[in-house]
Amino acid sequence: LQEKLKLNKLPYTIELFDNSNISGTDAVAGCVVYKGMKPSKKDYRRYNIKTVTGPDDYASMKEVVGRRYRRFAAGYEGDEKDGGQALPDLIITDGGIGQMNIVREVVEDELGLQIPIAGLAKDDRHRTNELLFGFPPRTVQLKAESELFRLLTQMQDEVHRYAITFHREKRSKHALHSELNDIKGIGPKAAETLLKAFKSVKRIREAAMSPDRRHEITEALGNAKGRIIIDYFT
Repeated sequence: LQEKLKLNKLPYTIELFDNSNISGTDAVAGCVVYKGMKPSKKDYRRYNIKTVTGPDDYASMKEVVGRRYRRFAAGYEGDEKDGGQALPDLIITDGGIGQMNIVREVVEDELGLQIPIAGLAKDDRHRTNELLFGFPPRTVQLKAESELFRLLTQMQDEVHRYAITFHREKRSKHALHSELNDIKGIGPKAAETLLKAFKSVKRIREAAMSPDRRHEITEALGNAKGRIIIDYFT
């Protein structure tokens, strides 16, 4: 990879970013970290998108990359939350030239940091198609059957998996909490207690509808709130 991109430094630490949302709702992003071309899962980070309204991948990427690297521009060598991470040797965006340009605007123009930036683009069938690098970005020739291409494809799949899993969890949690919080007399704390005990609304409903299992609900919430839940689902 160092030879292909003509990097001055071995790209030992690589960070990849991806966004995930459905029509702009519950928008999140993920950052996965590879060290020595192997995933370093303790360094993975999830981000809730805070400043973007609607489905805007460029704005979401701009927010997340800024949050990720702004502390370095301020002179920090990593904080406790990010595990004392140092700057990566390479950033890879999930996307083409547009995403690369957004990352460059933040990292180089706004923060004044010098980190090589590459992009992994996909074809019409959403398969990893090409590696982009340089300014302006150009295609780096890689054989599809090569070990490097296979590894880069795995890395792109991993950051996509990580981001979309977080999005699904957030969306699911949001939906479940909404349903439980619609029950009069059940507040956020009681809803959270139930979800911790039963893991899903479906299981809560099953327990409420089973005379032999209703005690599980009252044991979790107490008799008064437990009866509210049982009455709601039955």
